[in-house]
Amino acid sequence: MTGAVNIEIIGFSDSSCGPFPCDGDRTCELEKCAPSENLVKAYEALKERIEHIYGENVTMKLTLLDDGIPEDILMMIEENHPPIPIVMVNGNLTPLGRISLPLIREEIAKYL
Repeated sequence: MTGAVNIEIIGFSDSSCGPFPCDGDRTCELEKCAPSENLVKAYEALKERIEHIYGENVTMKLTLLDDGIPEDILMMIEENHPPIPIVMVNGNLTPLGRISLPLIREEIAKYL
């Protein structure tokens, strides 16, 4: 492993974790948050799994926009129109738009 990877999930506390229903066909591989479809619960489930898999090599951050949107995030939204939740890896916008362990692991693999 070449270094730390920083994952930032950005959204609203009452946002959905993604565009797909939280049912038996879900592909996110997260069980602990099911069937809430809640961003915060999904983030916590993802963080637990990421820490178990990668230990200290991957850090996680949740940025909630409920009390305002930081200027850098506002600029990124205006330029790129990303779906919520926004998934950033090492400061780079990903096209994911959902919390999914397999998809985020693919993004992490690009940096490790």
